[in-house]
Amino acid sequence: MRTIEELEKLYTTTLEGRLTGLEDMRKKIVKTINIILGVVIGTIVLMGILGLLGFGIIVVIFLGIVLGIALTHGKMKRYRAAFKSQVVAEVIHLIDDSWTYDSERHIPLNDYHTSKLFTHGVDRHSGDDYVKGRIDKTDFEFSELHTEYKKVTTDSKGRTQTSWHTIFKGLFFHADFNKHLKGETLVLPDTAQRLFGKFGQSLQKMSGRGELVKMEDVEFEKQYVVYGSEQIEPRYILTPVMMEKMVQLRKQYGHELHFSFVGTRVYCAVSITKNMFEPRIFKSGANFEDIKEIHHYIALIEVLVHEMNLNTRIWTKE
Repeated sequence: MRTIEELEKLYTTTLEGRLTGLEDMRKKIVKTINIILGVVIGTIVLMGILGLLGFGIIVVIFLGIVLGIALTHGKMKRYRAAFKSQVVAEVIHLIDDSWTYDSERHIPLNDYHTSKLFTHGVDRHSGDDYVKGRIDKTDFEFSELHTEYKKVTTDSKGRTQTSWHTIFKGLFFHADFNKHLKGETLVLPDTAQRLFGKFGQSLQKMSGRGELVKMEDVEFEKQYVVYGSEQIEPRYILTPVMMEKMVQLRKQYGHELHFSFVGTRVYCAVSITKNMFEPRIFKSGANFEDIKEIHHYIALIEVLVHEMNLNTRIWTKE
């Protein structure tokens, strides 16, 4: 894994200059937004003086939003594309220059479904920042992914309202596990036991995710719940070392981690609510801390492969 010192060198020699160059694009976007905001506020104040407040405020605000989108959409798109190609791509290639990166693609929804990690039906999905590569012997893919379901409600007057709810948002990753697994093993955040204690254990058994598999690692059991097609294979997969590393990863990164072992792949979904690889608009992007944060999330994939010992070929594919 590349060190912070190497990242600092890349920032000093390459990225800082590029980010400074992108500042003109960012400032033009902010200036346009401020002008439109000033016009909207000024118009509302004038309407107040003339006694024209009421529904007109809604119209002015709506027109301001439409105008803002029309005048900034193209600039935002160009700024984002430049940031991805000149900055994010460089950080990825610092970690490993053989990895391929596509800022517009994401993990296919078919892989998401294959993982069996989330059971709720998906009505809408999006994502970006797709990376594909190999770490030693292990091939992998990951991207940002956001899946949602739609809920339609009807009020007492028969009017319908549609709302969207997140199923998963964060980094979605899968890698070679180097074995044809006979069954499926899920390792999920143990929210039930954390919230409800012993009663939560009863809820675990009624989840419908498969057989509840109790592991002997006490700390692991506090953080995760394991379901399997049967009892034996999950115990071969989840070695003491792997369980210890899963606990460490949860503590180190502070995000909910979902794992599954299906077919010949290990899947991992890291729940992160923020957009990780997007440029800032209302704050200068020319600072090292933002670059370090991008590196932190990308390097998580390398950490997962090494910490879970995916390069240790204790099994061979049958």
